[in-house]
Amino acid sequence: MGKTKKRHMTWKKFRRYIPIYILMLPGLIYLFINNYMPLPGLSVAFKQYNAKLGIYGSKWVGFKNFEYLFTTNDAFVITRNTICYNLAFIVVNTVMAILVAIILSELTGKIKKFYQSAILLPNLISSVIIGYLVFAFFSVENGFVNNKILPIFGIDPISWYTEPKYWPFILVFVSAWKSVGYNCIIYLSTLMGFDRSYYESAQIDGATKLQQIRYITLPLLRPTIIMLTLMAVGRIFYSDFGLFYQVPMNQGALYSTTQTIDTYVYRGLLQLGNISMSAAAGVYQSIVGFILVLGANLLVRKIDKDSALF
Repeated sequence: MGKTKKRHMTWKKFRRYIPIYILMLPGLIYLFINNYMPLPGLSVAFKQYNAKLGIYGSKWVGFKNFEYLFTTNDAFVITRNTICYNLAFIVVNTVMAILVAIILSELTGKIKKFYQSAILLPNLISSVIIGYLVFAFFSVENGFVNNKILPIFGIDPISWYTEPKYWPFILVFVSAWKSVGYNCIIYLSTLMGFDRSYYESAQIDGATKLQQIRYITLPLLRPTIIMLTLMAVGRIFYSDFGLFYQVPMNQGALYSTTQTIDTYVYRGLLQLGNISMSAAAGVYQSIVGFILVLGANLLVRKIDKDSALF
């Protein structure tokens, strides 16, 4: 009798959440098709893939495909660029996103909605278009910087697309312009959920805006900051392909500062046509990213257990 009653209660709870399960279904189907169905394809990274033989009929070569990433003379450069750029993106984009979110949270009325929409727009623009926008600024002959800005300071025109030393700053700036809007919306939505009584009490006690940000806003934002940072750390061995390939216009003179693992593998794939090497690079990036997320989360757990993801 007790088991029947328990089973009835379980079915009643399940039936209660059926609408939620139905809403979850499209996302779960997409997750399964996009993330789980391709998993058997990981074996391509350990095989000499032949389209005629298929994935399972191709010759097994073990870790030979991974040598492509480590034995090349460019291995250090592409690894350094990928990691250093991503570290810079994490720091700059996080700081800028929090700053913009705090500013937007202080606005009211229609102007707030306008800025929210405007700041998200760069994230929706194609990398190809962004590449041409950057070219419009830095073109040697017709660029806005060479023709309008540099003459004001008496500086001669610069050949931007043959000078690698300028591109770390250009790419970090473009990444911030493109990505800050999306992260800003996440931080802003978190800010909107804060209990306003904290700020009202702080105002009564005479706290300035900067003091409210330091002692109320930032501590309350800490879990969101940690979560987004951990997610970014997990992709530290990946790079925004469009940013590093389209924006520098695939200029060979800039490879020393614009070449990353993703662009290097793509160019290698175009030249060699070796799908297995590309798959090996993807597996390598995924494994390293997984290890980094675990390590970063473990570090967070030791410092502040409540802020860890798991």
